[in-house]
Amino acid sequence: MTDLPGRENDPNENPFAMFGNPEQMAQAMRQFADMLSAPQGSGPVNWDMAKNIARHAVVADGDPSVMEGERRQIVDALSLADLWLNEATSLPSGVSNPQAWSRSEWIENTIPVWRKLCEPIAERMVDTMGGALGGAGLPPEAQQMAGPLMGMLKQMGGMMVGQQIGQALGSLAREVIGTSDIGLPLSGTAALLPGGIASFSQGLELPADEIRLYLALREAAHHRLFQHVPWLRSHLLGAVEEYARGITVDTSALEEQIRGLDINNPEAIQEALSGGALLKPEETERQKAALTRLETMLALVEGWVATVVGQAAEGKLPSAGALAETVRRRRATGGPAELTFGTLVGLELRPRRLREAAALWQALKDARGIDERDALWSHPDLMPHADDLDDPEAFVRGDSSWDISQLETKPDDEGDGS
Repeated sequence: MTDLPGRENDPNENPFAMFGNPEQMAQAMRQFADMLSAPQGSGPVNWDMAKNIARHAVVADGDPSVMEGERRQIVDALSLADLWLNEATSLPSGVSNPQAWSRSEWIENTIPVWRKLCEPIAERMVDTMGGALGGAGLPPEAQQMAGPLMGMLKQMGGMMVGQQIGQALGSLAREVIGTSDIGLPLSGTAALLPGGIASFSQGLELPADEIRLYLALREAAHHRLFQHVPWLRSHLLGAVEEYARGITVDTSALEEQIRGLDINNPEAIQEALSGGALLKPEETERQKAALTRLETMLALVEGWVATVVGQAAEGKLPSAGALAETVRRRRATGGPAELTFGTLVGLELRPRRLREAAALWQALKDARGIDERDALWSHPDLMPHADDLDDPEAFVRGDSSWDISQLETKPDDEGDGS
């Protein structure tokens, strides 16, 4: 029997025609298998499934294992960068086991922190999605009778959110350079990704070894802070969690998106679940204060790193100035890292006042020296506030309330300030 021309593309005659590209069909089947086979955890998101989806995404684009030569280049760069930093800061080394990671290894090693950051918002998304999927348009008595179905639909909502998180992390893994790109401590290990360095280097007519070493300086400087400022990690992650508690899900928008979904159109489903469009911050004073504190602390971290790295590279790395400007532009314009974080947590994570913070740290170093500048990290009460960024010179002169000596009289039983 001879098929009529074109009937091989008719879904009524060829049920597989709707899948189009065989590779896309294979990827969809793998993701569906993950959703069915992954064990359901106690939280709102199945993180094993999310991790598998993220890894499938990076492997599909090519994620070769790190070669020994690449690994040695990165380990050497991180070790040399850490040595240079000794002259620029009084904080001790935070690099004990420098590593080079593939994108898949980055996903594996940063999942625990992403889980902590994403679950507060994911829980809201799952609860709302379960209600929207099962309750939209049903009278109350029908909703009560559909109790078991509602539970199943809530689990489906968890799978859909997990799929969204996995896709977002897979996209982010294709862009990151190390563990400190977004300014938060995603891992306790200092590591760089050869693939991320290669992407960053595109279009830069600079020596590859200088680019690698500059990025290693930034990675090592972040780890000095996160390893030796005991309160900083919990302070930053806690600020993100506090902000996330003020995020609500736009229920009406979600229900409208779900009512119009075509389950045979994966692209439409993915677009409907792009979380950033469904997450709304509450416009309360508490919410605004939490955002100001978080943005100020991110700016202080990034400003300190930029200042210390600039000092460590001075006279040793000819391209340091050009690379610093490239990094500033990258952060200011909001690359995939910032956009992905906005999708996952509902927060545009960007140090808006980076230049002011860097100027404050530089002024402190010039006026009081490295030791007194870095001593401010010994306690959160000593850190500059948002108002201090408006007038760094006043803070340096001591017109503000900072005084390192006040900590010397604090009794030991007042806690660690975390």
